[in-house]
Amino acid sequence: MCAADHGIVAQHVSAYPQSVTAQMVLNFLHGGAAINVLARQMGARVTVVDAGVASAIAPHPDLIVGKIGPGTADFSTGPAMTPDQADAAVALGRHTAEREIERGLDILAVGEMGIGNTTSASAIIAVITGQPVASVTGHGTGITDEQFAHKVSVIQRALDVNQPVARDALAKVGGFEIGTMAGLMLGAAEHRIAVIIDGLISTSAALVAAQVDPAVKGYLIAGHRSVEPGHRLALDWLGLAPLLDLDLRLGEGTGAVLAMPLVEAAMRTLNEMATFDDAGVSGPA
Repeated sequence: MCAADHGIVAQHVSAYPQSVTAQMVLNFLHGGAAINVLARQMGARVTVVDAGVASAIAPHPDLIVGKIGPGTADFSTGPAMTPDQADAAVALGRHTAEREIERGLDILAVGEMGIGNTTSASAIIAVITGQPVASVTGHGTGITDEQFAHKVSVIQRALDVNQPVARDALAKVGGFEIGTMAGLMLGAAEHRIAVIIDGLISTSAALVAAQVDPAVKGYLIAGHRSVEPGHRLALDWLGLAPLLDLDLRLGEGTGAVLAMPLVEAAMRTLNEMATFDDAGVSGPA
C-alpha cells in the first residue's frame, strides 16, 4: 500500500479533503480498512509506504517512511515533481520490493491511498495511451457531473501547461505513490515475482513501470476492471485481461487481493494436476 498527497486537490477535483489521506493510512495501520479485512481472509500482510503524505504519521511496525515530500505540487500550474523526485519515488518502490522479498514475499498486490490521485492517474493514462482526457477520466470518489467536467478541464489544462510525454509523465503529472508503485512492480519483476495490479491508479503506475522496462508487462496480472473508463483503456494498452469485473471503485488494492484465490488456483493446477501420462489416461483415438 503506497500513500501520498497531491497538490492538484487545490483545484477542487476531489469530493474529499486532503486530510483523509493520513486518516486512511492510520486506518490501514490499525487494521480497520477494507483491504485489511480482505488481506486477513487471504493470509496476506499489508505494508504501508508513506511516499509523501502531507502530515506526519506516527511510527508503526507495518509503516515504511520514505517521504519524498509533503505531497506533490499542483500540476495544473507546473510539474508535479522534479525529475530527481520522480527517480526517488521509483527507487523507493524498488527498495521496498527488496525489503519485502527478504521477508518472504512470493506475490505482490499493489494498492494505494491519496486524495486527488484519480486525477493524476487519468492524466498519466491520457499521456501514455494517447487517448483524449475525457475518455480516460471518471468520477473518482463520487464527484458530481459538474465536478467531473471541471476535473476534465483541469487535467487538459495541466497537459497544455506541462506538455508531458510518456517518459516524463510521472514527473509532470504523477504522484509520489504512483512512482513508488511503479518501482515496486519493477523490483518484483526483476526477481520474477508476479504482480497483481488493482484499479485505475495502480494500473497507471504499471504504465509508468512499462516506460522504464517494457519487460515488466510479462509479470503483471490484472486483478479486476473497475468502473473508471481510463482503467479499461490502460489495461488494453498493457495487453491485460482482468480476472474480475465487479464494478469496483474503492482502490486500496482490494480488487487485487480479491483476485488472489484465482491466481493461487491457477498455480496449484499447473503444479499439482497430473498429466494424462502421469495418470495413465489415454489420449485421443
